[in-house]
Amino acid sequence: MPPAHTQGDFAFEVHDRVEGQLGRTGAITTPHGVIETPAFIPVATKATVKAVRPEEMSELGAQAVLANAYHLNLQPGTDVLDAAGGLGNFMNWPGPTFTDSGGFQVMSLGVGFKKVIQMDSSRVTNDEAIAAEHERRAFVDDDGVTFKSHIDGTEHRFSPEISMRLQHEIGADIIFAFDELTTLFNTRDYQEESLERTRLWAQRCLRAHRNLTAERSHRPYQALFGVLQGAQYEDLRRKAARDLGSMTVDGQQFDGFGIGGALEKENLGTIVRWVSEELPENKPRHLLGISEPEDFFTAVENGADTFDCVQPSRVARNGRVYTPDGYFNIPQAKYKKDFSPIQDGCGCYTCQHYTKAYLHHLFKAKEMLYSTLCTIHNEYFTVKLVADIRSSITEGRFAEFRDDALARYQGKT
Repeated sequence: MPPAHTQGDFAFEVHDRVEGQLGRTGAITTPHGVIETPAFIPVATKATVKAVRPEEMSELGAQAVLANAYHLNLQPGTDVLDAAGGLGNFMNWPGPTFTDSGGFQVMSLGVGFKKVIQMDSSRVTNDEAIAAEHERRAFVDDDGVTFKSHIDGTEHRFSPEISMRLQHEIGADIIFAFDELTTLFNTRDYQEESLERTRLWAQRCLRAHRNLTAERSHRPYQALFGVLQGAQYEDLRRKAARDLGSMTVDGQQFDGFGIGGALEKENLGTIVRWVSEELPENKPRHLLGISEPEDFFTAVENGADTFDCVQPSRVARNGRVYTPDGYFNIPQAKYKKDFSPIQDGCGCYTCQHYTKAYLHHLFKAKEMLYSTLCTIHNEYFTVKLVADIRSSITEGRFAEFRDDALARYQGKT
């Protein structure tokens, strides 16, 4: 096993491995607790997992949560979180916390595409493409990004230094370097230009992070993860991994890495493998924006350690719930008199106390409790699935568990 990586109150060590593959189990130690990996990190964008109390997230097995610097900067303001003692204190979450740098929101604001990383590369490339009937709200230059708030239209500025300051004020245990997220519509030339911009921003983030850590020594150490871009180009992805994996600025290196960017689902495992082969073995790898069962197995097998995604809570609010046999939509008429739980034998609070018929009623009646109960189930299902993957690696039966789980899970039921 590679030696553990440690920095301040942060550490990562590798435990077990998937035979013949890049997958592994491990442990990330933070000032607010240990994250056993692989692990799914639920998204609490605005310091809350929508509709669910932090206490319920802890009860369903979540080890950490991820909030977003872009949103928290706009509301309530990072100075508020700093005064509260950091994100965890502010939202009454005792465990580890992450913050996303806001790079994804810059892309979303700039071009207005859906809030997913998977995009169709078959369309004609166009560096100026924006979604239909969408006003461009973000403009990228070599120094940073100028954007308009989606709340009130006011103008704001993000740069590597500003993103680092905001994330230090938010106070999460793990923070991400500011990067530019491209789309699959962008040309190869622009992908290369953007990758170099992100590399230079990464250097600036390391320098700012070092200075802020020294200035704010009264706070626990915050681990900084570099973000790897490069779309679906192998040479660009590997270059990004080599560049950031070996980057040192004023003695400061990245504590881990985020695998980001637009990609097509069928290329997920390949891209994760490319970067995992280049990155240091003793530092964690976080895959941004992944939550489907088949994606977890593919990503873990190829070296990813942690994941985050809004999908479990978002689809729950719209009627979709997950089971080992696939997902279904509670609002369908056939569930109006179905007095069984969402999933027989499920250990979540919702399945232990409520029926599909009741949930169907809540949805049709537009009762807020619906969102709470179905989000609890979906987050429990997702967190437990990745925990079961972790156990299967420890027990030396990953391939068997993967094959059985995916054969059973067939998407929509």
